[in-house]
Amino acid sequence: MQHAFTYDKKKVIQGLRYHFVQRPEVKVLVVLVNVFAIVAAILFYTKKIRPEPFLLGSFIWVMMMASFWYFLPNTIYKKSADTFLNRFTIAFKDNGVTLENEKGYIHWDWHQFSHYFESPHFFHLYFSSKSFFMVPKDDMPDAFRHELRAALKNQIGTK
Repeated sequence: MQHAFTYDKKKVIQGLRYHFVQRPEVKVLVVLVNVFAIVAAILFYTKKIRPEPFLLGSFIWVMMMASFWYFLPNTIYKKSADTFLNRFTIAFKDNGVTLENEKGYIHWDWHQFSHYFESPHFFHLYFSSKSFFMVPKDDMPDAFRHELRAALKNQIGTK
């Protein structure tokens, strides 16, 4: 199975958002900050605390969401902008995955991937918890997508 693709900046940034939101530490942090903000709002409403803890919780929540939604994805995109401007061809074979562009190629055996997950625009193939590669679904026929899902499930597995 072979697929040629380029990246779309808006979709890449959205895919990076999915990556950050899927992280377990981010999920825990979101829950903790939301609980703190809700408790602070209730205590402020019942006049048990001054407005500062409520405002602090609100500020932390806004900053956290801004960092995961805007700052981190845009920073990662800017650091890797050269990569996202290339045209790639990826081949999924029995012995692994081969990625090519005009500068060269790289081959990964299936065992080098730790897990994968699917977002609306990408297949995220993970080497470790922080190292991954995104394969765009743009211009990918439905039959190819279904075959790829089956191959990824059989060879890598989800987390």
